[in-house]
Formats: sequence, structure tokens, C-alpha cells
Amino acid sequence: MRSKVMFACGLGLLMLAGDATASPFYAPPEPTGDAPPLTGEAELGFTHLQGNTNSQTLIAKGRLVWLDGAFTHSLRGEARHVTQDEETSAEQYLLAARERYDIEGPHYLFGFARWEDDRFSGYDYQATVIGGYGRQVLDNDRHVLSLEAGPGYRVDSVTDERTERLGVVYGAMDYRWHLSDTASFAQELSLEGTDRNLTARSLSSLTSRLNEHLALKLSYEIKHNTRPPDTAEARTDRITNVSLLYDW
Repeated sequence: MRSKVMFACGLGLLMLAGDATASPFYAPPEPTGDAPPLTGEAELGFTHLQGNTNSQTLIAKGRLVWLDGAFTHSLRGEARHVTQDEETSAEQYLLAARERYDIEGPHYLFGFARWEDDRFSGYDYQATVIGGYGRQVLDNDRHVLSLEAGPGYRVDSVTDERTERLGVVYGAMDYRWHLSDTASFAQELSLEGTDRNLTARSLSSLTSRLNEHLALKLSYEIKHNTRPPDTAEARTDRITNVSLLYDW
């Protein structure tokens, strides 16, 4: 029952969302001078395999971004559910809120809060708050590169164990390459280190635009935890996904 409620919440947020990309890198790019005050993006991927093996995979992601002077606010959600032969083999949910404050030149300050629940990670849930400094290293018609770093705090709730509260050191990069008017490549990386473990996230994606609002997206995502709980299924999750993108 709990998973069904959370899954419905994740999909509900997706339906609200609509050019910022939901990803491990949390800072939306600096808005252009003619940027609309509210933008959004929704991403949906679904596969159904029937035969010797029966499986279904649903991935839903969404983000809203709105502007308020020097502030850029964003809210995002993700849901992933995989069943194989009527048994759940993957179930993940994520909600995150983000603030960015642009300073003079390429500099900005940021802060974000994130809650995530991965059924097979060994955690009941993880809640993270991080803030710090970012810099737009490249920003031209072809290439965009952002770097950011800062301290944070994380709560790890582990099944049948006491809840751990950990200090976090965070660093991330976001690189975008506009290959043409209709195609783009993105590489995003983030690291979160504590005295217990290091969590690394990577998202590589290739997007091809079909029209003004629709695009196809091929992505490969990796999440690695150097020291997960003993009940975790694995240290590394890898997700290859083809999805349809709608933005406005």
C-alpha cells in the first residue's frame, strides 16, 4: 500500500511538470534574458516484454522551474518501477527542491533538499540537504559547463538499524554540448562523500528533438555506493533508458 501511494505521488508530480532536465545535477542553467517565468519538462519511458520472460518497466521524471529576479526555483520528481514475472525487481522514488541565486558574473549560490527511497538499496529512505557555491565555466552557443561544491547533511534510515546522521561534502559538474539545432549531448556527475561512504552519480544522455515540444532521449545512468547497508542488493545501479520528452 505504501509503495502504491508513493508511486501515485511521483506520477502526480510528473503530470505537473513540464527545459530543465531531471538529473543527478540539481542546478538548472542560468536563465537567458528572454526566458519565460515558468518552464517544465516531463519524461516518460515504458517497456513491456512478453514471452519466455514477462517484464514491465516504467520510468517517469518531471521538473518545474520558475524565475523570481536573481532566484531560480526548481522542483523535481522521479519514479521507477520494474516487474519481472509479476515480481517487483526495482522500485525507486525521488523528490527534490532546489534554489539558485545568481551573483555578479558567472557565480551563483545554491541550496537543495532531496528525499529518495530505493526499495532494494538497503535504506528505508535517505534525506539530504546541501548548500554551496557554483560557477558557470562555459556558456556559449555550443558548450555549457557548470561546476559546484559545498557542505551538507544527510539522514540515512536503515532497516532494523538506528538512523545515521552524517556530514556530507558535495561536488558536481554539468556539461551540455549542442550538436545541432535539434540534437544535444549531456554529461552530468555528482559526488557525495561522508565518513562512512562515497556516493557517485553519473547521467549521460543524447536528446533528439522531434518538434517544438517533443523529443526522444537515450540515457545511461549509474549510481554507485562504496559502502551500502548489508541488506543492499548491489553497490552499483545501472539504468539504460529510451524515453519520450515533453517540455513547455
